[in-house]
Amino acid sequence: TMYDHVTNSFAVPFEEDLRNPNIFFIDHDFLSTMYDMYKKVNTRENIVGFYSTGPKIKENDIRIDELIRRFCPNPVFVIIDVRPDVEAIPTTGYMSVEEVETDGKDIKRTFKHIPSMIGAYEAEEVGVEHLLRDVNDPSTSSLQNQIKAKAAALGGLREQLIDMKSYLENVLAGKLPVNNLIIYNMQTIFNLLPNLNIDELITALKVKTNDMHLVIYISSLIRCVVALHDLVRNKIQFKDQDPDGEKAAVEEKKGEKEEEKKEGEAEAKEGEGAKAEEKKK
Repeated sequence: TMYDHVTNSFAVPFEEDLRNPNIFFIDHDFLSTMYDMYKKVNTRENIVGFYSTGPKIKENDIRIDELIRRFCPNPVFVIIDVRPDVEAIPTTGYMSVEEVETDGKDIKRTFKHIPSMIGAYEAEEVGVEHLLRDVNDPSTSSLQNQIKAKAAALGGLREQLIDMKSYLENVLAGKLPVNNLIIYNMQTIFNLLPNLNIDELITALKVKTNDMHLVIYISSLIRCVVALHDLVRNKIQFKDQDPDGEKAAVEEKKGEKEEEKKEGEAEAKEGEGAKAEEKKK
């Protein structure tokens, strides 16, 4: 097994005619100049392929693959999906292979998917985390991170199922040829699916789901109670150190004394008025 470690890259000027996709331009001189400059910096680096922002394979990519073969015998083609709404891994790797036509007469090159993995050195972790849209948020709990990861995985699974559906529809419509390897992989996936017609399996899935929901519910309650307990302790601890609270208490006492004084004066005046009326009588 051969592995290619991609450690660096640079953009190459490329243009294509929107009206006729078969007409395109790639700057070979710029590519050769940049390759020589990178060679001077690090002689161990070699061109291993090219990349595109896709997000899908285009018609000119196989022609570009033939041009890149001047610099390396087996170039790797990587599609980097820069769309922010895509939750899956943003890189997909391909390599061109020769394939015999269905009639057995012609041989043409097509792209074959190859597994890829994203890693990083210590100095590159920040950039790779941003690329993978998985920046660590210390304010979120581990449970929330797990739920977020599962939601992202289900979103990626949904996109793959949509791709499988569109491929089968195109094959039925005659737009794409039948690829036996893809059909075998789909058949393997369907064979691995559980049989949901068994009552025991359905009951076990329901019990497992209810247990997981119960754990989440109890964890949320405990988290809420602990937060309230910490809030009460914080209030009690800083009650004597709160100057605003002392000031408010003093002002409240002053107000109560003034009200009592006013009530006493009013009662005294009422008493003097009553005595004056009795003397007149």
